[in-house]
Amino acid sequence: MATCLIIDDSLTIRRGLRLALERAGLFEQLLEAKGGEEALDLLAPGGDRSAGPAVDLVLCDVVMPGLDGFEFLQRFKEEARDADVPVIMLTGQEAVEKKVRALEAGASDYLTKPFEPAELVARVKVHLKLKALQDELKEANARLSTLAVTDPLTGLFNRRHLMDLLETELDRARRHGTPLALLVVDVDHFKAINDTHGHQMGDRVLVAIAKKLKSCLRKHDLIARYGGEEFVVLLPHTGRTEAAATGEKLRDAVAGAPFTETAGIPITVSIGAATYPDAGLETVDDLLLRADEALYRAKALGRDRVAMWMGELGQAAAIALQV
Repeated sequence: MATCLIIDDSLTIRRGLRLALERAGLFEQLLEAKGGEEALDLLAPGGDRSAGPAVDLVLCDVVMPGLDGFEFLQRFKEEARDADVPVIMLTGQEAVEKKVRALEAGASDYLTKPFEPAELVARVKVHLKLKALQDELKEANARLSTLAVTDPLTGLFNRRHLMDLLETELDRARRHGTPLALLVVDVDHFKAINDTHGHQMGDRVLVAIAKKLKSCLRKHDLIARYGGEEFVVLLPHTGRTEAAATGEKLRDAVAGAPFTETAGIPITVSIGAATYPDAGLETVDDLLLRADEALYRAKALGRDRVAMWMGELGQAAAIALQV
């Protein structure tokens, strides 16, 4: 059920509005204020709107002592939380210019005083329905926005969004002169897991590993599913030594984890890492290429290990680290 705020300096009007709305059963809670200032204090105790009640509709008189309806409307709509809340202004029959001004200021509708209860209820129902549809649309858009950047299986960022994040973080590292590390994590023998235990089990393995990797990272670190059984971890403000240590931490966390959701199948990962600003690593493609070469080296040396691209030793040198 919804909450309505009634603002009017007339006790008689407030009582009439309350009675009509209570009889209609449209609201779980009816709040009252004698003027604009009192209404704002009620909505934002101590000046904190987040501490006040959420409202679904406002009925507000135009002419009130102190803060009038227009000033209240302007300040109310400034809050992002209330930008889409319908406000029905209460005006006198002769006040055509006030009706126009109210609508131009962001009011959803107006109601002429003295009001007919049936008209009040009808208008309120319309705006509550519109508000509900608007809320559903916002939620749907939010879900679509999330889906656009999220891998549906693991819940991590997807490859497309990863590339945007990589460009942003690398640009930030260039501007501030800070290091940036990129790790490519690959599940060892994943094809054999799929072939032996089925693709559903393979999916469960990926989900379990994604959860484990994410739990080992700092808040400002980024992780995405790069594709298939590969993940990419981006570590801002992280140089070679810290990147190697983080890679080993991730490798050890997976190798030592009792994944109950994977029926005891032994799981390990190999990790390749590269860091900016190592020699020759200037672009996102450079980082990905060198981290991938380091990953290939880690696998060639037996898997379940971390390999770091060592730029000063030449483009072909990826030195395996068993930290």
